[in-house]
Amino acid sequence: MIKFTKMHGLGNDYVYIDCTKGNIPEDISSLAQKMSDRHFGVGSDGIILICNSENADFKMRMFNFDGSEAEMCGNGIRCVGKFVFDKGLTNSTTVSIETLAGIKILKLNVKDGKVETVRVDMGEPILSPEKIPVISDEKIVKNLELEAEGKKFKFTCVSMGNPHAITIVENVKDFNVNKYGKVLEIDSHFPKRCNIEFIEILDKENIKMRVWERGAGETLACGTGACATAVACVLNGYTNEKVKVELLGGTLEIEWNKQDNHVYMTGPAKTVFEGEYII
Repeated sequence: MIKFTKMHGLGNDYVYIDCTKGNIPEDISSLAQKMSDRHFGVGSDGIILICNSENADFKMRMFNFDGSEAEMCGNGIRCVGKFVFDKGLTNSTTVSIETLAGIKILKLNVKDGKVETVRVDMGEPILSPEKIPVISDEKIVKNLELEAEGKKFKFTCVSMGNPHAITIVENVKDFNVNKYGKVLEIDSHFPKRCNIEFIEILDKENIKMRVWERGAGETLACGTGACATAVACVLNGYTNEKVKVELLGGTLEIEWNKQDNHVYMTGPAKTVFEGEYII
């Protein structure tokens, strides 16, 4: 039996398991697939383990719906911040979290003793193609032309600890994300597959975005994807350095601070329910 907490950031939902007492489940990949199933399990985009860390206050490990382990999740890490504070694992409103994409610093905004929103220092964007990774001769990938299902796309590629490819479409609301996303995710230009963002520029301070997440399919929100999208838009001169990114699940505030070259993400974190999963 595993105790869990279901949480979400803008509808990007995960099952959270407290492993700080050393009770790390066996075969996490299989567990992620079973618990994430929306018909036979708890239902989520994946699971996130909250563990002890030798290098930070806590460590998060995240596993997608398909059982694959991912480097980072922007919406997920905000919920980790809420979890550790609301559960009394820390009383600090500044928390460091170790991830496979490095250590991230969280600023917790607390109201009536509970975390409402979290500002995450997502670190520096990664732009070199070999580190994203993406196969390209460009130093900064802003014109990667790919074709899927007979349609041509032009991508800007950015990593926020995990790979993202961003493209502009005319009407993101009616765009067939499933049709093209599942093909583009596994394109041969992406050695580790890729998260695909389809965006619509509203003005210099507002973007609409839908996302096909690697290993999960279309989700209601993606924090690292929103950050990568903001960076891509600044690189191409589409927006200012501080923007609001409107996703299916809600809106994130993203800022690429050129003074320290870090990307900052602010958004909500919500607890849905708690329970026990019978293995």
